[in-house]
This record gives sequence, C-alpha cells and structure tokens, in this order.
Amino acid sequence: MNRTRLFASLCGLVFLLNLARIIFAPLLDVIIAEFSIGEATAGLIVTLAWVGSASPRLPTGWLLTKVPRHYVVIGSGSILAVSSALAAMGTTIVHLMVGAFLMGIASGVYFVSANPFLSELFPDRVGRVMGIHGAASQIAAVIAAPLVALTVVVDWRLSLWLIAVGAAIVTVYTGVASRRADLPNAGAEDRNFVAGALSEWRLIVTALAIVGLASFVWQGVFNFYELYMQSKGLSPSAASLLLSVVFAAGIPAFYLGGDLADKLPRVPYMLGIVATFSVGLIVLTAVQNLAGLVVVSAIVGFVIHALFPATDTFLLDTLPDSTRGSAYAAFSSMWMLVQALGSLVLGWFVEYGYTYDTLFQIAAFALIAGTVVLGALDRAGRLPG
Repeated sequence: MNRTRLFASLCGLVFLLNLARIIFAPLLDVIIAEFSIGEATAGLIVTLAWVGSASPRLPTGWLLTKVPRHYVVIGSGSILAVSSALAAMGTTIVHLMVGAFLMGIASGVYFVSANPFLSELFPDRVGRVMGIHGAASQIAAVIAAPLVALTVVVDWRLSLWLIAVGAAIVTVYTGVASRRADLPNAGAEDRNFVAGALSEWRLIVTALAIVGLASFVWQGVFNFYELYMQSKGLSPSAASLLLSVVFAAGIPAFYLGGDLADKLPRVPYMLGIVATFSVGLIVLTAVQNLAGLVVVSAIVGFVIHALFPATDTFLLDTLPDSTRGSAYAAFSSMWMLVQALGSLVLGWFVEYGYTYDTLFQIAAFALIAGTVVLGALDRAGRLPG
C-alpha cells in the first residue's frame, strides 16, 4: 500500500474532522431553540469547538518531537470518535459545550501533525497536496448544512453519531495504510520544540499578520451566515442554501489556491486574497436580492478559502526539515486561537444591538488598512518568505 493510498485515507479523516468543526454552525438555530439560549451562548459553543482546535496545537508540536507523525494522526481520529459520541449524548448545554470542545481538540491534534506529514510525504508538490487535502476538508463544510437538514427530521443528534461512527472506521483504515506505506523521515532532526519555534519567529509573525485578522473575521461571518441571510429577509431554507454555496465555492478554491501557491510569489498572493475578500465582504452588505447574494456568496467563499492552502504552503514549503513540525505547531496554535474568538465576539456585538452589515463593513475596512501596511512592508523587503 503506497503513499497515495495513505493520502486518500488522510483525506477521508480530514473530511470528518472538519465536519466536526463545521457541524455546529448549521445547528445553531436548532440548539438555540432546544436549550433556550441566546446568540452569545450559541456563539460560545462554536467558539469552544475552535478554541478546542487551537488548544492542543502547542502540546502536539512538542509531542511530534518525540512520536512519529502518523501515530499522532491516528490518535486524533480516535479522539474524534469518542468526543462526537459524547456530544451526541449531551442533555444539557454544558454537556454539549464539553463535547464540542473535545471535537475541536481532535481537529487541532490532526492538523498540526497531518499537515507537516503531508508536506514531507510529497515534498515536490506541497501546494497541490495541501490543496487536494483542503478540498476534501471543504467537502465536509458543503454537506454540513444539508446533512443537518436531513438528520433533524429524525433527531439533530444523529449528525454527531454519524461523525463518531465514520471516525472510528476511517481511523482504523488509516492505521493499516500507514503500516504498509513507505514513510518519510524528514522530521528526524526536529527534536527541540521551543528552539525550533523560536528560530522561525519572524516567519510565524509574518504569517499571522497576513492571515490572522482575516480568519478571525471569517470565523464570525460563516458561523452566523444563515442568521445573517435571514436578517436580509431570506427564508431559513434559502439561507441554508447560501451557506452551502459559500462552502461549495471553497472546493475548487482549495485545489486552485494550492496550485497557485506553488507558482506565485507567496506574500503578495496572500495579501491579494485578503484584499479581495475585504472588498467582497463590503459588496455582500450592499446586496439584497437573492440572485446577487448567490453570486457574491460564491465569490467570497472562493476567495477566502484560497487563503488557507496558500498559508500552509507558504509555511510548510519555506520551513526547513529541522524546524517544520515545531514552528508550524506554534503558528497553528496562535492562528486558531485568534480565529476561534470570531464567533463569540460577533455574537456579543449582535446581542448589544449592532447590525451584521455594520460589523462586516468595519471588519472589511480594518482588513484593507492592514493589507495596505503589510503590502508596503513587503515592497520594502521587510517581510520574510
């Protein structure tokens, strides 16, 4: 069984792990009604899933200096199977929050271990591999809303049970595939987590400056996208459809974005993506008719999702073997923690009476200002990479 089959199994696992992070967004209105909570509390559930995704990344980076990457990947699948079952059995809002947090932990462990592992499995085509892997992850985001729409007919918890069972099956297959594949040894020199991360601090800070605020904004936007569309007068079914459009646009974006990251100057490419996303967000607040919202949703979804393989390629293909796992874990932990707060912050401001349009416009102009400053620094040769 070769590396390609192992890669296929990882694509299956990342599909389920991302589904676990995304599944709570289309469930928000059901959870609000089921547990009689407000938007801020609902946003906290989503935030906990993403904080969970951020919290194990530094410890996982240290673990990768002691344990082979594929062992950690298999462990993440096991955590997902157990935590999804726990969330599915939740009878109180606290119980559900704990389950969401643990599901997030599973994804955090996975991405920190799997992304460097993939870049080392296929070192000559990092961008393309990250793009395909990301596209598999994005398919989960596309089917999340339709899956919830189908399962709520029976019980909204059914979607969580499906994740638990699927994770158990795919994790076992990944373990078999990893035992039969010819695995790389590129991370053998990465044995000092703190020293490895600190030695690459300029690259880490640069990546965070470029993509940190954009991902924070996007986190709030997509988790409240259905409620935002309903505030524009759309029906719940139409709002759900538009969220699916946003995520569907991400499938080709991951694939093409990874390819372009292999070919274009990476810092200007990422800055261009952030600037285009900002403009798209402003246009989104101005459009009111359904046809226009479909088009703009597709554009915004495509642009923002192209940012993720570009960011991973920028780091993983730039970092040397001796620091790749450690430095990527440090970046990933900080990046996820920043974006995890997006839903909670947006929920707070909405409860305090601010409109979605006002908040999105403020965020977009802040992103544009940041892009201008970073673009000037890049032209002056002050940014690494």
